[in-house]
Formats: sequence, C-alpha cells, structure tokens
Amino acid sequence: MDIRLHDILTMKKAHPCGSHDWEVLRVGMDFRLKCRGCGHEIMVERRKAEKNIKSIEREGQKLC
Repeated sequence: MDIRLHDILTMKKAHPCGSHDWEVLRVGMDFRLKCRGCGHEIMVERRKAEKNIKSIEREGQKLC
C-alpha cells in the first residue's frame, strides 16, 4: 500500500473515543498514528495497520 505522511486512514475498528480516522505522522516499519477525535498518538506495526485500513484519504481525495 502507498501510505504517505499526513494521509488520513479510516480504520475498520473505532478508537475508544469513537473516531475511526487517524492521521499518519511517521512511515516506516511502524506507523505513528494520531487519532483525529482525541489526539492520542500510537505506534502500530505496518502489517497490523494495513490489515485494518478501510480507506485512505490524501489531500481531500479518497484513494481506496
């Protein structure tokens, strides 16, 4: 998957705050993601994150 900095990822499962949207802050073997609802930041393995992505939004356009 082509995931870049500042993409918005919509995940299948919601964060406990209720938001499904995450902003990508770091890309590599792991992703650093920031919840768009509450601002909580997490590090997730690339493989685990890619498995749970529902859609990707880049600069106002939906990619998948």
